[in-house]
Amino acid sequence: MNVSQPAAPPPPAELIAKFRKIVGDKYAMTDTADIAPYVTEERDLFHGRSPLVLRPGSTAEVSAICKLANEHRIALVPQGGNTGLVGGQTPHHGEVVVSLRRLDRIRDVDTASNTMTCEAGVILQVAQQRAAEVDRLFPLSLGAEGSCTIGGNLSTNAGGTTALAYGVAREMALGVEVVLADGRVLNLLSKLKKDNTGYDLRNLFIGAEGTLGIVTAATLRLFPKPRAIETAFVGLALPAQALKLLQISQGLAAGTLTSFELLSEISVDFSIRHGIDVRDPLQGKHRWYVLMELSSPRDDARDTLEAILTKGLDHGIVDDAVIAASLSQRQAFWKLRDEMSAAQKPEGGSIKHDISVPVAAVPDFIAAADAAVVKLIPGARPVPFGHLGDGNIHYNVSQPVGADGADFLGRWHEVNAVVFDIVLRMGGSISAEHGIGVLKRDELPDVKDKTAIALMRQIKAMLDPNGIMNPGKVL
Repeated sequence: MNVSQPAAPPPPAELIAKFRKIVGDKYAMTDTADIAPYVTEERDLFHGRSPLVLRPGSTAEVSAICKLANEHRIALVPQGGNTGLVGGQTPHHGEVVVSLRRLDRIRDVDTASNTMTCEAGVILQVAQQRAAEVDRLFPLSLGAEGSCTIGGNLSTNAGGTTALAYGVAREMALGVEVVLADGRVLNLLSKLKKDNTGYDLRNLFIGAEGTLGIVTAATLRLFPKPRAIETAFVGLALPAQALKLLQISQGLAAGTLTSFELLSEISVDFSIRHGIDVRDPLQGKHRWYVLMELSSPRDDARDTLEAILTKGLDHGIVDDAVIAASLSQRQAFWKLRDEMSAAQKPEGGSIKHDISVPVAAVPDFIAAADAAVVKLIPGARPVPFGHLGDGNIHYNVSQPVGADGADFLGRWHEVNAVVFDIVLRMGGSISAEHGIGVLKRDELPDVKDKTAIALMRQIKAMLDPNGIMNPGKVL
């Protein structure tokens, strides 16, 4: 997908030399082959260009880069693990890329305060492992956790599979360190759970996708490590039955229900067909599935999960279910879920939606969207799956079998229009956890409160008057 806008002129050689001096020759890349991994992304949807990739190793170096860029009005694109799905991390118009991957230190782990302070380039999985080493849990979990970074997670306000119990990234950060467009460092790092000293500036930058400043570190909340984790894979007939099972689960499991994923039959079929070592945990096929998980500080999770499934069977909600008997089986359940995005690629063009509606509206949304999409493009294959527990559905649409992929993707905005219309009628959001980037930028003014859009523009102009911070994204 190309984003039309005139390319920015490359910085003059003498300015590139000044940037190079800040980070060192080894960490300033101008060779096309070296730059290539930073200007494309995994889905191959966006293709950017950049004359220079800088890899600073400290907050001070990020500060110096921003100060120099602001003085000369050189546009910057901050980048973490380059796993974003809406084009927010791509230099579409020849901007300089600032890769934060070298900022990978865990500065502090405080088990008394239940906090961990990480730099922006720390891989999410590394943060999870470090928390586990001190008998704590950092619960943010998503499919890209082996390569996405803490800075990117916060900049997009990532959600993931545990948001039902722990919230999204914003709820997991007590404080942030941010370099502003003019190079000033805003130190909002804090271990305090109570701090009522004026405006909460932290939340300006979480979810801002690098348009207001560059997150260089964060103080994260840690939680008690569960003593028992039990996982079930459930077959049922309808999303409405999954919703009833969710209600039963929340009643019996209380706060120990940590994940509740709704999976369509086609999404499961794609994972099994195209994933590596992915198998259906159940004997027969079902129109819908639920992957649910309980995490308890006590050894009662198994009994609770069995009680939930028994009640579901007794009420005719559950058709079949299996509880993971080992860690490897639990991992196999989650592998099937984690493969769903990648498994759509071999099926041809896929138009993606990351929407949320009130939880109770999910079954009606899926039915209405399926009907509207197939009416618009006969033969189109809706592939809905996602986080039923918090109303976030990845409503993806695969091309008709045998259709031309480019022609299908050319109708991206037509499909968006019919899906987003249903989302908005139901009081939902067009972006639940992936952000706006450039993919949904043009739709945002039509779905966001007009006063909110005006305030966002004013904040952007105040913090970044020269427009150098990730220009063309979000707004």
